[in-house]
Amino acid sequence: MTDPDIQTLFDRIAPVYDRLNQDLSWGLHRVWKQMTVKWADPQPGDRALDVCCGSGDLAFLLAKRIGEKGQIIGLDFSPQQLAIAWEKASTTIPSPPIQWVEGNAANLPFPDRHFDCGTMGYGLRNVPDIPRTLKELHRVLKLGGKFAILDFHRPALPILQAFQQWYLDNIVVPAAERFALKAEYEYIFPSLERFPLSTEQVKLGKAAGFKTAVHYPISGGMMGVLVLEK
Repeated sequence: MTDPDIQTLFDRIAPVYDRLNQDLSWGLHRVWKQMTVKWADPQPGDRALDVCCGSGDLAFLLAKRIGEKGQIIGLDFSPQQLAIAWEKASTTIPSPPIQWVEGNAANLPFPDRHFDCGTMGYGLRNVPDIPRTLKELHRVLKLGGKFAILDFHRPALPILQAFQQWYLDNIVVPAAERFALKAEYEYIFPSLERFPLSTEQVKLGKAAGFKTAVHYPISGGMMGVLVLEK
């Protein structure tokens, strides 16, 4: 898919995105997001960036750790996802308030060395240019800062690969079909096939300039978090 196609996809799934995440992960997505924020290592008073923020879950978790003296920016290219994030923020009133910005992960509208830490959830797999996006994350991060990137992955074990394929075909896609979103969720498996393996992601992170790059597998390697330190 091209970048505009992916943007349209996320605009279309925005109204049911949170519900499907909750149902299809049995609520585990909340645990995975907590782990991601912990690996990003936000500190009180930090300035943090959540790239491909979607409906804002990681940004809200960052806000809890950074506190009222910090600053959070959530960036996404989907205006419909940002509208839902803004609506959620208006009812929860996070401290500090979160600034929602429409923008492109491969061309971040921020100065160099601007953020202390950052997160990205289910975004790296969907950007058209992964190396360029990683270089942008490196550019806007302060020296010593960390980015933690959560996403689906292809597991190494054949039995888990078979389970992942079965789960997508028989659980995820039929659930999405109830909301007339079958094609949007059928996109997940081909996106996984294109997505670099964990070892390749580590190499890409180092090639982008990060001092360290470590990949942590979750749920048998069907999920994972890439932690990059500048």
